[in-house]
Amino acid sequence: MNTGNDKRYYDLKRYFHEQFGCRVYKLQIDAGFTCPNRDGTIARGGCFYCDGRFSRLRQAGPLPSVTEQLRSGKELYRRMRGATKFIAYFQTATNTYGPYDHLKALYDEALAVEDMVGIAVGTRPDVIADDVIDLFQSYVEEGRHVWVEYGLQSMHDRTLRTINRGHDLQTFLNTVKRTTGRGIHICVHIILGLPGESRDDMLATARLLSTLPIDGIKIHLLLALAGTRAGRLFSEGKLPMMTKDDYVNTVVDILEILPPGMVIQRLTADGYRDVFLAPEWAKNKLAVLNAVDAELERRDTFQGAAYDENALNTDGGMTAPSFIHR
Repeated sequence: MNTGNDKRYYDLKRYFHEQFGCRVYKLQIDAGFTCPNRDGTIARGGCFYCDGRFSRLRQAGPLPSVTEQLRSGKELYRRMRGATKFIAYFQTATNTYGPYDHLKALYDEALAVEDMVGIAVGTRPDVIADDVIDLFQSYVEEGRHVWVEYGLQSMHDRTLRTINRGHDLQTFLNTVKRTTGRGIHICVHIILGLPGESRDDMLATARLLSTLPIDGIKIHLLLALAGTRAGRLFSEGKLPMMTKDDYVNTVVDILEILPPGMVIQRLTADGYRDVFLAPEWAKNKLAVLNAVDAELERRDTFQGAAYDENALNTDGGMTAPSFIHR
């Protein structure tokens, strides 16, 4: 099927067309979860960049049920985009943070909605129990398409401490190992422009991920938002932000490093306009995506152009973990 997609990277639209032969969209869900990095279970004060308001839907009042959210989303994307199948995306906060029975009830409710071909669940690598991974595997065995999205942000422990993540790299690696080999698709989130990180630091994170059994990636830009530590430091003149040129060039460098079959689920993100402080250029998401396309064209390069399946990360010479089986 012709997807009409001539991108120089393997994006989610093309991936879904190849998997399902039709237009598939992820429908965002706020199931009312919180985060252990905000309630003090793991750390206090939340991550460096998070304002803790969660979704706009939650801010508007009582949350509709998972079923209601999905039905509303289906109607919208069928009308606007011609979508026929959907992925139920548990996006807001830490979506494996709760008792097993509660989690299973929510996931089962989502999968029971008509035209849901699978689920995607966003979470932290330190807040997912083995029985929840087993549950995801059971959905795969039933023929469901399952993604779990782990927020890593950076491979560097010094950075993870700076941004108050509450976990280290080894925890992430252990969780990837626990998830691997079960038919579950793994997506990893990283953030560019974190405090104290050089271009080489960011590329080292990409090189590490290129050696892992990772199926997808989301690349984010550090944003300064009001109500966050990042926002306060930016307002005090203590937090430099990436320029558009630096960001675009680093994203293209990363795309070259990543395996050609890794699904690029996101290349940038924008924040809530009412609390957005910087960088100003990031407000125009489409312009950033177009600039990435233009830089790929200018270099005449593509995702995987510099991929090395034997790559070592540059932080201490650590080799790829032994469970890798790409």
